Amino acid sequence: MSEATIQLRDPEETVALLGARDQYLRQIRDAIQVRVMARNGQICVEGEPDQVSRATHVFGQLKRLIEENGTISQADVCLALDATQPGSTETALPTTELVQGKRRVRARSEGQQRYIRAIKESELVLCIGPAGTGKTYLAVAAAVNALLHEQIRKIVLVRPAVEAGEKLGFLPGDIVAKVNPYLRPLLDALHDMLEYDQIKRYMEADLIEIIPLAFMRGRTLNESFIILDEGQNTTVPQMKMFLTRMGQGSKIVVTGDITQVDLPSHTRNGLSDAAGRLGKIDSVSVVRLGREDIVRHRLVQRIVEAYQDDKSSRPR
Repeated sequence: MSEATIQLRDPEETVALLGARDQYLRQIRDAIQVRVMARNGQICVEGEPDQVSRATHVFGQLKRLIEENGTISQADVCLALDATQPGSTETALPTTELVQGKRRVRARSEGQQRYIRAIKESELVLCIGPAGTGKTYLAVAAAVNALLHEQIRKIVLVRPAVEAGEKLGFLPGDIVAKVNPYLRPLLDALHDMLEYDQIKRYMEADLIEIIPLAFMRGRTLNESFIILDEGQNTTVPQMKMFLTRMGQGSKIVVTGDITQVDLPSHTRNGLSDAAGRLGKIDSVSVVRLGREDIVRHRLVQRIVEAYQDDKSSRPR
């Protein structure tokens, strides 16, 4: 038998590390099969030497995340446990840092780690996955990071103006007001990373552009980070048009959920088609995320599972 002690800085760190009603402590204890006690500003771990070493490493990883971000989630605990499995090549939970942003953004699952690596290493990334897996959020974070580090000159955020199963009719206002509802998810991600005034300045200076897909025809974008959200709602010709906008020094990320296609029946979506055509080309990565990568509310994973066998939601 072996034992180890982990010192905690203050009550706030203790609460964050143990979780509500000690749920994270119990999760680690049950996963590694060690005895864990928390008292007097310390965590005491007892068990077989290898198991104690693994538990100590997990708590150390989580303490580092709390120091960086102030909190951790159940997904962070799962990832820390996975990273210390025998034979695992992961030694740390990776962080994509936004130096001047409001928060640090990091991978919270193995699939998200692969996604971030693909964005760093490839010029074109096609990311396919269910709702809540961080497809758009991580892409926007990577784009903001590249802009703040002056690796690119401009961010272009693109979305097809396709309604989700219902006709809204003619929307009031100018063109900006008409397309705003379709582009709102991209703005939400931006506002989570940059201050409102900063976003406004960048948009006025044309450093950030948010446009509907239809406005991309005929353009060539150099030294830009271009994100196409909801790529499953593009047709094959639209996807070809979009991908051929790439200029020198640019990077493209296309995201989408091929179980939520809002195109007319029997119309093949451009994202599935592009993944099949381009997956073997150098500098192109196709990343597929699954239910295990969902980091939104815990019920989202259950909802996705409940709908996965619905024939009406199968990809087209």
